[in-house]
Amino acid sequence: MRTAIAALFDRSDATLAAAAVAAEAALADEASFCVAEASVELLAPIYDPEKVICVGMNYADHCSEQGIAIPKEPLLFNKWPSAIIASGEDIVMPGATRKLDFEVEMVVVVGKRARHVRKEHAMEYVAGFSVAHDVSARDLQLEMAGGQWMLGKCFDTSCPLGPAIVTTDSIKDPHALRLTCELNGEVVQDSSTAQMVFKTADIIEYASRFFTLSPGDIILTGTPPGVGCFRKPEPLWLKPGDVVTCTVEGIGSVTNKVVADPVSEIPPAGVRPAAAAAAAAAPSFAAASE
Repeated sequence: MRTAIAALFDRSDATLAAAAVAAEAALADEASFCVAEASVELLAPIYDPEKVICVGMNYADHCSEQGIAIPKEPLLFNKWPSAIIASGEDIVMPGATRKLDFEVEMVVVVGKRARHVRKEHAMEYVAGFSVAHDVSARDLQLEMAGGQWMLGKCFDTSCPLGPAIVTTDSIKDPHALRLTCELNGEVVQDSSTAQMVFKTADIIEYASRFFTLSPGDIILTGTPPGVGCFRKPEPLWLKPGDVVTCTVEGIGSVTNKVVADPVSEIPPAGVRPAAAAAAAAAPSFAAASE
């Protein structure tokens, strides 16, 4: 059952403290409270955020990879909550894309309602951190009809999330963590959250100027270099059968297999079929991608 975890954050500090006490009691008496991980299905830690916010071009080394200037303000976009899946679930590759890309990201989980929050107080509004894979269909995002970011970023299963929410008191410095992405066992992204242009407090201050952040909202804070579309000499695209593992030090990993969509196999108008795409030269991604 997918419980309303977001509602837990919206209760009170006392409620969260009681939950922490219960967790400590379970760890102290494993025989009574704990079960073998193999005997349960581990779901995503949250399925019902009001908002899934993403930050583009937020790693200095990712900007360097593309040869573009570091942004002066956070570049925000979104995914739908319906895109969230758990580690172990399949990423269903839309039939309309031939250029599916990978992105490891650290996730910030909002713990309290936030509006017009100043940077020096922003971390008080953070419940914890998690790991996400921002799966991206680059041809839809950057080529289709001038660039369909919503279609390229929001399709079902495009946001593997997990394996847990690690609370702020368990992470000494969230901006000094190694994060990696492995494709079929090979490391394709390897950097540190120290490379983030805008840190957690910057993002919360900026976003809360424009809209209310609600308890349980998640913020995907950007990806480091190594994404498929900028690899040389040829891009590296995900395909059915590939297995991707995204890891953030001190938080955990999500691992998901890519499968073909059994229904959506015909590209919509404006998207070239596989044969035509294979015959054409790989595009130069002049537009910034995230």
